[in-house]
Amino acid sequence: MRPTGKLHLGHVVGALKNWVELQERYRSFHFIADWHALTSDFADTSEIDQFRTEMMIDWLAAGLDPQKSVLFVQSAVPEHAELHLLFSMITPLGWLERVPTYKEQRDNVIDKDLGNYGFLGYPVLQAADILMYRADAVPVGEDQVPHVELTREIGRRFNSLYGQVFPEPQALLTPVPRLPGLDGRKMSKSYGNDISLSDSPETIHAKVRTMMTDPARKRRHDPGNPELCPVFSYHKIYSSRETQATVDRECRTAGIGCVECKKWMSDGLVRELSPLLERRRDYAGRRQEIGEIIEDGNRRAAQEAGETMQAVRQAMKMT
Repeated sequence: MRPTGKLHLGHVVGALKNWVELQERYRSFHFIADWHALTSDFADTSEIDQFRTEMMIDWLAAGLDPQKSVLFVQSAVPEHAELHLLFSMITPLGWLERVPTYKEQRDNVIDKDLGNYGFLGYPVLQAADILMYRADAVPVGEDQVPHVELTREIGRRFNSLYGQVFPEPQALLTPVPRLPGLDGRKMSKSYGNDISLSDSPETIHAKVRTMMTDPARKRRHDPGNPELCPVFSYHKIYSSRETQATVDRECRTAGIGCVECKKWMSDGLVRELSPLLERRRDYAGRRQEIGEIIEDGNRRAAQEAGETMQAVRQAMKMT
C-alpha cells in the first residue's frame, strides 16, 4: 500500500481483511510502498514519514501479525531499486504503454503531473517488488490482474535471457465486496468521502448521517430500491441477516425512512469496528514498539532480497 494518506474502510474490506486470512496459509510479505507514493506525490514528501507509521499501526490493528508476516518499508530495502533498474533495461516500452491503469489515470487525474518516467515505469518497480521475494502468488482484485501478468512477462523475459531465477507468480484473485464512499463514488480520501480507521465512533455516526441514499427516494413515503442505495452495501457487510432482510423489505415499501436505515447501519458498523478501533488506539500509544516491528521487518526483507540479488547478479554475470 502507498502511504499517501490515512487508511479507510475500503482498504480493510478490499485488502486487509484478506491479507489477515492469507497469512495463516502463506509465508507473506507486506510492504509500505513509499517509493511508489512518489510516482504521483513527488512534489510534496513532507507527510510520507508520518503516513508510514500510521499505516503500520492500521495494519497491526487490522490483524496483520509480524510473527506470521514480514512487514517492512520498501525504501529500507535498496535491492528493490537495483532490481527495478535491471528490469527496466529489458522491458519493452510498448508493454508499459498498454497497461490499462496507466491510460486510465493519465486521462482522469488532472490535478497531478503524471508525465514522468516514474509513473510510466511503476509497473516495472512493481514487478521487482513481487519477484524480489520469488513470490508464487499475489493477492489482487480483477483490476490488478494485468499488473501481475506484466510481472510474469518481465520475469519470463529475464529467465529467457539469463537463465531460470524467477518463478511466474499467479494472481490470487480475491472477492472484494463493493463498499462505496459516502457519496456513492469509490471511497477515497482525495474525494473526501471516506470513513477513516482513525475516526472515532462519534465521527463515524456523523459521517453516516450524510451518506447518499437511493436518489429516486426523495420523500419519506417514497418506496426505495436497496440495491441502488450505498447504505445497503454497508448493511450487507456490517449488519445481521435479520437486519438486512428487514431493511430490504421496509425500504421497498417505505416502511422505514433513510434516517432510521442509516442509524441501524452505523450502529452495526461501529459495533463491528470497535475491536479494531480499540487496538488502533492501543498501538498508537506504543510508537517505540512500532519502530522496532518495522526495523525487524526491514531486516528480514533485506535478508531475502540479498539472496535474490546474489542469484540475479550471478545469472547476469555481474558479480
